Amino acid sequence: MEVEEEKEAFPSNNDCLAEAKCDGQILKEINSEPTESFDVQNSLPEGKKEFVAPAVGMEFESYDDAYNYYNCYAKEAGFRVRVKNSWFKRNSREKYGAVLCCSSQGFKRIKDVNRLRKETRTGCPAMIRMRVVDSKRWRVLEVTHEHNHLLGAKIYKSVKKMGSGARSKLQSSSDAEVRTNKLYRALVIDAGGNGTLNCNATGGRKFSDHPHQLNLRKGDSQAIYNYLCRLQLTNPNFFYLMDFTDEGCLRNVFWVDSRCRASCGYFGDVIYVDNTCMSNKYETPLVALVGVNHHGQTVLLGCGLLAGETAESYTWLFKAWLTCVSGQYPQTIITDRCKALQTAIAEVFPKSNHRFSLSLIMKRVPEKLGGLRNYDAIRKTFVKAVFETLKVIEFEAAWGFMIQHFGVTDHEWLRSLYEDRARWAPVYLKDTFFAGLSASRPGENLSPFFDKYVHKQTPFKEFLDKYELALQKKHKEETLADIESRNSSPELRTRCSFELQLSKLYTREIFKRFQFEVEEMYSCFSTTQLHVDGPIIIFLVKERVLAEGNRREIRDYEVLYNRSASEVRCICSCFNFYGYLCRHALCVLNFNGVEEVPSKYILSRWKKDYKRFYVPDQGSYNVDSIDHMQWFNQLYRSALQVVEQGAISLDHYKVALQAFEDSLNRVHVVEEKQD
Repeated sequence: MEVEEEKEAFPSNNDCLAEAKCDGQILKEINSEPTESFDVQNSLPEGKKEFVAPAVGMEFESYDDAYNYYNCYAKEAGFRVRVKNSWFKRNSREKYGAVLCCSSQGFKRIKDVNRLRKETRTGCPAMIRMRVVDSKRWRVLEVTHEHNHLLGAKIYKSVKKMGSGARSKLQSSSDAEVRTNKLYRALVIDAGGNGTLNCNATGGRKFSDHPHQLNLRKGDSQAIYNYLCRLQLTNPNFFYLMDFTDEGCLRNVFWVDSRCRASCGYFGDVIYVDNTCMSNKYETPLVALVGVNHHGQTVLLGCGLLAGETAESYTWLFKAWLTCVSGQYPQTIITDRCKALQTAIAEVFPKSNHRFSLSLIMKRVPEKLGGLRNYDAIRKTFVKAVFETLKVIEFEAAWGFMIQHFGVTDHEWLRSLYEDRARWAPVYLKDTFFAGLSASRPGENLSPFFDKYVHKQTPFKEFLDKYELALQKKHKEETLADIESRNSSPELRTRCSFELQLSKLYTREIFKRFQFEVEEMYSCFSTTQLHVDGPIIIFLVKERVLAEGNRREIRDYEVLYNRSASEVRCICSCFNFYGYLCRHALCVLNFNGVEEVPSKYILSRWKKDYKRFYVPDQGSYNVDSIDHMQWFNQLYRSALQVVEQGAISLDHYKVALQAFEDSLNRVHVVEEKQD
């Protein structure tokens, strides 16, 4: 290792511990309103820009970008920067960590006391500690804002040693600022607190002439920054990223709190991109990434504020989320029909199944088709083609009949829907896993995650309060569902062995859904063999279903059964859409004398003890021997499981608390041995 100041070549144990903290861990208190902490004499004239004070979690493309940012911030605040420590890899000599401090840090050495140079050292604590993380970016891990001396006038040079080439690039202060803005997108906000260059004086919203920057009211950018700083102080493992234009305007923001981040590990297999606020031009340009938990409830997996509905903004959002979850791709992504989303997902999630929300398509039917003659008849035919066809050939025939019979061959919306049919029509999606987010039955809807909390005119500052309320309610609902699932046994309604088996495993809500399928087995009849090919048998199951006008009609369902592999698959594909077997598959199993649902059809994500036994990071026991961030993330996820279990009852709480105390004592023993 190498040192650029008078400190030991290797960091102390405390330094190592400090560097092990990841993005959300705060080691020193951060001033959530940094622009008010400067000395009055350093205040900026109206209209000038002021560099945002450093905060834990900020990231930069390189060490030079991070250094230049802190140097420019120091210049505006009225102090100079010195490199206190640097850490290098032994073999490659590549720098991986550093501490930048105020030039007044420390005290003069005894042998230098009698020198004539004026003493400037005051032991000032102001500093930032940063290091390279998994994404190869430099992340700020620790910040101290307070100075113990008066801040001087703006300073245009730093103590950092530079070569002649670097000096020539930074000859003038204006050149330095331009270079800095270009390099790391200038973490700045207007002195008035605005995130854009075009905000009117009255504080009302004014859409700028620059479509690639976030349109906010006066003071909203400062509100965002203060809010994220506060979350860092109170929310371990909190993650956020802010994206700025080359001119220093706030463009995109992404954040995930600790609980949502844990949910990403558990329930990130299927994601719904809720861009309701963007597509409907809400005051708050919000995009929510939503999953479904083991109770079938929607859970938040991340939030973003975007400059616009562009492929660039969505690409940035998805890459930010992918960074947060350590590169774990979702199995399925459900979105609105949007070309920008389609482009971004193809780039960031090429391995994921991208599907369009059928719920959103059905909501637009009145708007898109309402003006047509014979609208009611067209709508009924449309619904029948979408929800009642079981084979592709049936869907094609039903769609062709609708187009020809009602003379809507040239209808643009219907034409584009047909072109995209492989991404939204249930008959084409039977191999896609949706975990209940498919809305593939009539009447099912995917409601906006912040429905009833955010409306079209909700200002951003009000949204921040509503955001907290919505998450509190969602967390309370999940906690109550956990308690109910563990502490009560559901009432059995049949004598079917499948019902008894899964009543012991599934959470209460998922069991109710499965139980309905068991009850509906009695509407099925005449299970017969259609075709036999070795161990594979195709059965035909007839079912009496309730049709329009409360009349009953009989429908046929083909079910494939493989005795040797214990596989069963129905043409309705209920298992892929909802995650549990349908009545038709259960009839075939029962017909063949199978008394228990095969384990492959009992998804762990629906079990009442899922979060207790499932470890999101499959490679948690093969962690990198030097990656402190990976250690922290895995420890945090494991500890959160204990916290959630400990909140169930007073007895659980006492056991969990004792376990934490015992663990801490054992860690201290290891620490003492190392000393």
